[in-house]
Amino acid sequence: MAPIADPPHRNGLLVVQPLKKRRCVECRSGPLALLVLEEGAPRCLDCADLGHLVFLPRGDTALTRRSREGSTLSAVVVRFNRRQGRYERQGAMVEEAALALAEERCLADAEARRRRRGRDARRREAEDVRFTDAFAREIRRLFPHCPADRARAIAAHASVRGSGRVGRSSAGRALSEAAVTAAVRASVRHTETPYDQLLMSGVSRYEARCRIAATVDTRLWEWRDDITAQA
Repeated sequence: MAPIADPPHRNGLLVVQPLKKRRCVECRSGPLALLVLEEGAPRCLDCADLGHLVFLPRGDTALTRRSREGSTLSAVVVRFNRRQGRYERQGAMVEEAALALAEERCLADAEARRRRRGRDARRREAEDVRFTDAFAREIRRLFPHCPADRARAIAAHASVRGSGRVGRSSAGRALSEAAVTAAVRASVRHTETPYDQLLMSGVSRYEARCRIAATVDTRLWEWRDDITAQA
């Protein structure tokens, strides 16, 4: 096997995953799954004094970093990629005790992240409930005759996080009258008129809205109080 060209860690130990069957030049064991090249000659890990190390495949950056930091002796594992014409990193050889400790620390971090995600989810849920309540109250303020359960349903629909609906717009989060009215109007349009059926039948959005505008305006007028309706 030719010497490794441009190794990824010139100042560290390298272990090779050979593409061809190789035997150790000292103990003649083989074929070797992992070997060390010394002056171009393959040696098994035991003969290279690395037999007590365990292989850690690449993929978990934090686990690899912690394992190598805690390991007195470690090595980088590489394999030649014929298509790319270079050796590529496959993992690391580390001490078993260092790997076990690193796994415990990573598991602790994962648990901490899980708990933090849970706290964040509960916080967002509470924020969403408060916002939906505020949105529903604003609907009832602008449209006092809108049934309370209907106002709540409109608010819940309009304020779904990540939905892109009017309740999540900047105007919606500010509870502007225009945004709240738009949410109410949209609800009436989709639930109390044939608007959706008109769209499905090929009617343009502009034409469909014109056809159902009177129905929507009547419902909004009914939900407003007398002073607002007469204004």
